[in-house]
Amino acid sequence: MDRWLHAKGNTPPILHKALKSVALLVPWMICKHRNSCFFDNERPSLHTLVDRFKDDAHSWAQAGATGLRIVLPQTWDVH
Repeated sequence: MDRWLHAKGNTPPILHKALKSVALLVPWMICKHRNSCFFDNERPSLHTLVDRFKDDAHSWAQAGATGLRIVLPQTWDVH
């Protein structure tokens, strides 16, 4: 909890929504990738993880996670 409060306290208020979205999306994507490797015999791949992260970030942004649009690169097509 201390780490979260420290991160939130050092983040400008305009980026709080982005911080919350990224704090949920990153562990979720890592967990999903780990499960795919374990249960579906996929090979661990950082490239695959990043591609899936981009896809999910796009979906989240389209669903209303406007904070992601602020912090993710324009080249990721979440805008």
